[in-house]
Amino acid sequence: MTMTEPAPKPAPKPAPRRARRTAAALAAAVALGVTGCAGTSATAGDGTVTLTYWMWDANQVPGYQACAADFEAANPGIQINIEQYGWDDYWTQLTARMVAESAPDVFVDHTQQFGKFAELDQILDVSDRVAASDIDLTQYEDGLVDLWRGQDGGLYGLPKDWDTVGLYYNADLTAEAGYTRDDLWDLEWNPDDGGTFEEFVAHMTVDANGVRGDEPGFDKDDVEVYGLGYNESGGGYGQVQWAPFALSNGWSYSDRNPWPTEFNYDDPALTETIGWWRSLIEKGYMPPLAVATSGVGSQESLGAGAYASLVEGSWNARSISELGGADFQVAPTPVGPSGERGTVFNGLSDAIYADTPHPDEAWAWVEHLASPDCQLRVAQEGRVFPAVKEASDVAVETFEELGVDAGAFSVHVTDGTATLSPVTDRWAQLQTIMQPTMDGVLSFQSDPESFVPANDRVNALLGD
Repeated sequence: MTMTEPAPKPAPKPAPRRARRTAAALAAAVALGVTGCAGTSATAGDGTVTLTYWMWDANQVPGYQACAADFEAANPGIQINIEQYGWDDYWTQLTARMVAESAPDVFVDHTQQFGKFAELDQILDVSDRVAASDIDLTQYEDGLVDLWRGQDGGLYGLPKDWDTVGLYYNADLTAEAGYTRDDLWDLEWNPDDGGTFEEFVAHMTVDANGVRGDEPGFDKDDVEVYGLGYNESGGGYGQVQWAPFALSNGWSYSDRNPWPTEFNYDDPALTETIGWWRSLIEKGYMPPLAVATSGVGSQESLGAGAYASLVEGSWNARSISELGGADFQVAPTPVGPSGERGTVFNGLSDAIYADTPHPDEAWAWVEHLASPDCQLRVAQEGRVFPAVKEASDVAVETFEELGVDAGAFSVHVTDGTATLSPVTDRWAQLQTIMQPTMDGVLSFQSDPESFVPANDRVNALLGD
């Protein structure tokens, strides 16, 4: 779902932050053709408050509708209106609503977005409300609360779920090739020869003549089944692309998290990782970047048999298991040179829009969303792993009952091999540098050494 972005002049005195935001909002609203300045909640004639709640994952809507029904029964003066948008449209719409000062009362937030919202005073600090409600923050999986702390020490959300990534595979194809579940769980990699993981990827690659990637006569320019697929280069994040390998090679995103003061894209550990990862394209075991980004989704390619395996997030476990046409399973990411597996450990929260006319009612809804009652409801849907530990355990059981090997994701939590998603208010700007840089490397237009000047530009952003 895969885990946001972190010498004053003596004169003239800068405008207050809220004033600067309002001026920017007016300009952006004119540019976008957006009008209106009221919140999206409403109060009926009988005093009932209707809160608008936004989310992007359609698969999770039923679980949260159940939470809303429970909440409304306990709070008859509040109604919840759930609106769902696709991922890209979600952030476009939310940005437009923010600048027009008509954002939803509560919305699902992402670590790569939260930093800028907090810095612009667009979402509420709930620290005092959390303290007043005496919420036990230790009930959440370790580290998740820290993802939502601002540079000012405030808390801008409560954890709702967590995610890691795994290696999804076509179990029919792997069985035909002689691989068992235990074989997939025991894979390891290194940047020198790729280890048993590269051996697996090579063997699972098949050309149009039926020759495997590790057999004489393999035609890397006419591949029928790629051993490993991907959707795009991953930019500076790489959660479901290169991050599991870089993190298990001893690399870290930044000097600290959250709110780093410098990033580490110039680290040789990343350079050699990407050099090896790119070599899988050169050898014909992974598709060229142009093919991976051609418009056919990576999950669709896995389902169609064009990819034998795919690194993807736990949030897609249910949908991948239901692709049909074959038996699709998941294993943990391979063990790297560090002796451990690697994955980004991310999570979502629910944010309260700063200008909602009904902050108390919005908080009541957010408190319910973060409670064991709601998260146990969500756990029973078998779509995500809730943040509350007891609900997370229930979700693991639910996934197992559905035939999903949930241990492939939870092993990172139990073994402590997950890395918290980096939090900064500069993710958007960072990606304008790292996305084309990574694209250039993956398309063989530049070499991994280009990360060094790119990293200098990234770190210059943090000092602005």
